Amino acid sequence: MELFPEFQDKLNDLPQAPLADRMRPRKLEDFFGQTKLIGEGKPLNKLIKGKSNFSFILWGPPGSGKTTIARLAARMLESAFHEISAVNAGVSEIRKIIHGAKNMWSFSRRESILFIDEIHRLNKSQQNSVLPYVEDGTIRLIGSTTENPSFEVIASLRSRCQIFRLEALSNDDIRSLLKRGLVDKECGLGNDSFVIEADAIDLIISYSSGDARKALNLLEMVRDYSSSVKNGSRQVVAQDVEGIIQSVAILYDKGGTEHYDHASAFQKSIRGSDPDAAIYWLAKMISGGENPRFIARRLIVTAAEDIGNADPMALIIANAAADSCEKLGW
Repeated sequence: MELFPEFQDKLNDLPQAPLADRMRPRKLEDFFGQTKLIGEGKPLNKLIKGKSNFSFILWGPPGSGKTTIARLAARMLESAFHEISAVNAGVSEIRKIIHGAKNMWSFSRRESILFIDEIHRLNKSQQNSVLPYVEDGTIRLIGSTTENPSFEVIASLRSRCQIFRLEALSNDDIRSLLKRGLVDKECGLGNDSFVIEADAIDLIISYSSGDARKALNLLEMVRDYSSSVKNGSRQVVAQDVEGIIQSVAILYDKGGTEHYDHASAFQKSIRGSDPDAAIYWLAKMISGGENPRFIARRLIVTAAEDIGNADPMALIIANAAADSCEKLGW
């Protein structure tokens, strides 16, 4: 009998799956990044290996390993694993899983883990439907979210779950991941005979912005592109990668965590007399499609609170700039 039937179909479909999915680590030791959480001797590592029966929410940017950590936890705990997406899951589906978890415990004394991807997309009614079963231990909940749980997850559910913050992967982590993807013959591209220059790898790392999924997806596109290269070595250079990328997508949202993080960084850069940093954060907000009125209000607030004591004209200039922007546009 297969110990993890919930994973078996996925394993059988690996050759057709995208590289980012095929390269998910099968062991905690193979995981790149998040060493502060799952490194040897770190909190989440100890809790998972100690088979602690607690629920938790993983909060972090896309491609930081939230889903992978949830699946690894289920493997190590030898629990039944149920994965749903909050985008298309309803209360009826959640209740069906709860019923199955009760039967699983009654017949085999095996615990069940419910992993809810993008848990912030569940409405209050859906979140409340999970609450009593997390509290009585019927299921162990693992949630993942890119949004601040303090704003998106109800307080009663947060109080029953430990929240772990994940960071974007470092350049070194992405580089190691790409190297593994290039040499792995079972799940990666180790059987493909193409050559990618170091500058091209550096460009992929820069483009990914700490997102492992984005880096591996681009590497796979580079492999596909190399098939059309006329030279015998199928060599890919940085210029080829630039042609595939064309433009870099900015990680930004106009109503969530990134929105306020960028605005805060913008104001703090001005307050710290760092014009280069201020222009950088301003450019990111503009590129991300931020409303100019929001930026103008932030400038007025900064002029009034931080600069006004040193330069009384700052508030007048900021108001004039906001008025000009309102009348003339960008």
